[in-house]
Amino acid sequence: MDRTGGLDWTRPIEIALTMEGSTVPLSEEEQRQFEQLERALAAEDPKFVSAMRGTNVRAYYKRRAVLAGVGFVLGIVVLMAGAIIPNTIIGVIGFVVMVACLYVAALSMKRISNAGDGDDMPPPPPSPKKHRTRHDSSGSFMERMEDRWRRRRDEDL
Repeated sequence: MDRTGGLDWTRPIEIALTMEGSTVPLSEEEQRQFEQLERALAAEDPKFVSAMRGTNVRAYYKRRAVLAGVGFVLGIVVLMAGAIIPNTIIGVIGFVVMVACLYVAALSMKRISNAGDGDDMPPPPPSPKKHRTRHDSSGSFMERMEDRWRRRRDEDL
C-alpha cells in the first residue's frame, strides 16, 4: 500500500501531512510559507541544510558495517603476518583490530535492524529516568545510600 499518495517527498513543495493512513497536502499558502522558511534557513545556515538533506541513518550504519568488515579482513591479514613472521606484537595488533571491527560491525548491524521506516530521522534521545520516592525499596545499594544522604541533608536545613 502506497502511503505517500504519489507525492515526491524529495521536493519540499510536495510535502504532505500523514494522518492515520491518509494524506492531506499543504495548501497553497502553507506551501508558500514553507518555501519561504526553507529559503531563509538555507541562507542562514547552508551547512545545516545540506547535512539534513543527506541524512540517512540506515545507509550510514550500513557503510560503517561494511568498513568494519574490511577492517576485520585486514586484521586477519595482520594476524597471519604476525604468525608467519615470528613477531608476537604484530599478531596481537591484528587480533585487537579484528575484535574492534567485530564490535563496530555488531553495533552497526544492531542499529540497522532497529532503524524503522523513518530512515531520515536520528535515533530518539533516551527517556529521562524517574526519580525514586522515599518509600521505594527497590534500587541499588548506592541509590538507597544517596537517598539517605539527601534526607539527612534536607533535615539539617
